[in-house]
Amino acid sequence: MTVAITGAASGIGAETARLLSSRGASVIALDRNKPDFPVAGFVQIDLADPDSINAAAQQLPDTLTGLCNVAGVPGTVGSDRVARINYLGLRQLTEAVIPKMVKGGSIVNVASTAGQNWRERQKIHVDLGSTANFADGLRWLESNPVSDAQAYPYFKEALIVWTMARAVTLRRATGIRMNCVSPGPTDTPILNDFRTALGSANVEDAIHRAGGVGRPEDIAPVIAFLLTTESAWVVGANLLADGGLLASRILD
Repeated sequence: MTVAITGAASGIGAETARLLSSRGASVIALDRNKPDFPVAGFVQIDLADPDSINAAAQQLPDTLTGLCNVAGVPGTVGSDRVARINYLGLRQLTEAVIPKMVKGGSIVNVASTAGQNWRERQKIHVDLGSTANFADGLRWLESNPVSDAQAYPYFKEALIVWTMARAVTLRRATGIRMNCVSPGPTDTPILNDFRTALGSANVEDAIHRAGGVGRPEDIAPVIAFLLTTESAWVVGANLLADGGLLASRILD
């Protein structure tokens, strides 16, 4: 198994890289920074820059069995960078990598429970997802601006919707599967940024509902599962890995 992982230098991406490597996978890390642990390969990438994305994709082998889109930024960096890194860049990299993947391969996108309300803006997100490329997406957003405060949940919603829609056409055309994993609050270097962007009270409520803060070690095995043949019938799913956070709302 040869797997490319974005955001592999820290947090959930790093733990996913370690886990897959320990299971014998050949892991290629894609990040701005090189991981401080052994990986089979490293490709520097800036997901906010389309040229960097294209250059990185060209360096990947033609035998990829998996792509894990884990890299992401919190809302504190502003709407433009959230749009570029968490959605438009992820989408461009994915489309560039698909021709390099083997039939039966798997793509896993890390979304978030912050995107739970995607149904409320489903048609809007489908419209955004229909844009042709990175630049076209930026033009769409100029006409449909997203505030800094709403950016993180908005683009996680958009990612979930795009994953579902693209998974259908992708599976039919190539045999490649695509799914999402949505963690709740997780102990990563940017957890405090989420407190700032989403509101400390909201984050603490989510942690209380989940019975604690998740760890990267809780999320990585879920991502790994979606890369395996055991998940072959899972297509276009948004798999929650949130400690029961969203399930708890049924009791409200």
